[in-house]
Amino acid sequence: MVSILLVEDDKEIARIVQDHLNRQGMEVTWSSTGQEGWEDFQYDSYDLVLVDLMLPEMDGFQLCKNIRLRSDVPILIISAKQEDDSKIKGLDLGADDYVTKPFSLVELTARVQSHLRRYQRYKGVERTPETQSFTHGLRIDLERRAVFVEEKETPLTSKEFALLRLFVTHPRRTFSKGELYEHVWGEVDVAGNNTINVHIKSLRKKLGEQLKDPMWIETVWGTGYRFIGEAIS
Repeated sequence: MVSILLVEDDKEIARIVQDHLNRQGMEVTWSSTGQEGWEDFQYDSYDLVLVDLMLPEMDGFQLCKNIRLRSDVPILIISAKQEDDSKIKGLDLGADDYVTKPFSLVELTARVQSHLRRYQRYKGVERTPETQSFTHGLRIDLERRAVFVEEKETPLTSKEFALLRLFVTHPRRTFSKGELYEHVWGEVDVAGNNTINVHIKSLRKKLGEQLKDPMWIETVWGTGYRFIGEAIS
């Protein structure tokens, strides 16, 4: 059965959409806040996500950004915002489509089914390798959540592995400390928070990497960090 995550703070709209999609044979999980939606997304697997933009705790823009960094699942924005700037921002952050409220349930269903078909074709063609190897002896087993350096397993904490996974799945992309904290910890970063520095330092130490001569994680001074390891096919 198709599984859909609906993130919508308006209870009446959520009930109508959920009941309608249930009648189409889809299983719908409803989250009433952006933070709840992000937690639900990390906890379970979904075939498509419907996201409102104006959400409490974490807005729809940030939620789209977090989901897209983690997954290629289709994201459809449903929002009362009609401004082109909002639509463009949402699409730039990784959303696949935009439906403006009020919308017809027939139109919504057609859009959902279209993106589901496209996603199923995509999954059948492209798959992320379970194990990825990089120069200087780094190997990462994404399924087992195991990391090896020169074939010796290197135990990492869940947060350290989450950081490394984010880096290797988005090579050469520079992440600010705030982005890393919001994505891995699922919370908004605050001034003076030193959590990312501590975890990056620990991760580098466990990997045996030197700050002045990085092989995998490079500091982009004044901005954040990026992964520079070269993949080995």
